[in-house]
Amino acid sequence: MSRPVIYLVRHGETEWNRTRRYQGWSDSPLTERGVAQADAIGRWLCTLPEARSAALIASPLGRARHTAEIIGKCLGRAAAIRFDDRLREISLGSWDGLHRDEIAAISPGIFDDDYFEWYFRTPDGESYDAFAGRIAAWLAEAGEGPLIVVTHGVVTRVLRGLYAGLPRSQALRLEVPQDRVFRLANGTIEEIPV
Repeated sequence: MSRPVIYLVRHGETEWNRTRRYQGWSDSPLTERGVAQADAIGRWLCTLPEARSAALIASPLGRARHTAEIIGKCLGRAAAIRFDDRLREISLGSWDGLHRDEIAAISPGIFDDDYFEWYFRTPDGESYDAFAGRIAAWLAEAGEGPLIVVTHGVVTRVLRGLYAGLPRSQALRLEVPQDRVFRLANGTIEEIPV
């Protein structure tokens, strides 16, 4: 199956990222650092002829939307950003917006076994199959590239894993920096510091 070239971006740093509060489908604003990260990524993307004409697609959640708007402004885009619900972060259900310590108090030991699997063990959040299924559906319908995609930490892990055919355990351990672009092309992933 042919896959488009994707420039994959995690949203800039948010207030809750700084305090280790898990956002899920909740939201918090970008910090000054987060705005600067988005601006640096946008300016870097401007240097790439391939990226200048790329469609800009984002999660509709505020932090990704704001990051995409900054990138679009850097690119001098008149065209609207396309938003896709399938690119939203994982829903942690009633745990959306909770601090790591609050989650540990509600569910002792949740972070002990396999740190990255806890996301899928929330009582009323998304399962791995549902989460990965919506990302896989988006990827299957992504169409022609190149694309600039602005989304979230767990989404970028799973999307890269699906794109490159990585095992689940390896994909969930991928780094999710907010000052990088991941270029996905021909089944490979290149991490580009900005």
